[in-house]
Amino acid sequence: MGTRGTLEVPGIGEVGTWLARPDATPRCGLVVVQEIFGVNAHMRAVTDRYARDGLLALAPALFDPVERDAQLAYDEAGFEGGRALATALGFERAVAIVAAAAARLRALLAEASPDSPGSVAVVGFCWGGSVAWLANTRLGLPAVSYYGARTVPFLDEPMRAPMLFHFGSRDHSIPPADVEAHRRAQPAAELHVYDAGHGFNRDVDPLHHDPASARLAHARTLDFLQRACGAMAGTAASP
Repeated sequence: MGTRGTLEVPGIGEVGTWLARPDATPRCGLVVVQEIFGVNAHMRAVTDRYARDGLLALAPALFDPVERDAQLAYDEAGFEGGRALATALGFERAVAIVAAAAARLRALLAEASPDSPGSVAVVGFCWGGSVAWLANTRLGLPAVSYYGARTVPFLDEPMRAPMLFHFGSRDHSIPPADVEAHRRAQPAAELHVYDAGHGFNRDVDPLHHDPASARLAHARTLDFLQRACGAMAGTAASP
């Protein structure tokens, strides 16, 4: 369903993208923020699924400024390589790429429907979940964070749009104290904990995938995005 493309990011340069269009006029734009393994086949499939759900979905290759088209395996070498790439990129450049992706989506939404309010949200997984949080606090975008393990240092940043967190109760990278820190720091955010570990949405990884948790989290995500994009559309339409 999706197609490869490129995105010019001010101050950074060109990065690759995977763009998936819905069959009908899109309800909302969605920036899909990768795990530490790059925009691999799994992340492209996740992006395509959101398009089937009626969203105009765009996954930028966030690691391209460091390593072009990085696609890593779900093994120890992949984990180590992904962590190194995330550190080398840094959150500032990651957020800048998300901002450029959101701008591209707004332009595409306007092309699809001139009356579109251009509502755009973000969903991120793993490291991308923490990037999604920063897209909320720094860009004002509604965001969904799946098991973002690097968010705690940024929890003092004020939430600027609706926010949804998904966590696994058996996620050793995000202990219960960290989940509770999210609740205390951001009581207005929606937060759910599942009987699952880290990466429970990753259906290509049987060591981490939890089908029941993934289905429920996806349903909650779609409901959240429908509400959040509608709220942002109302804000955009108001004087």
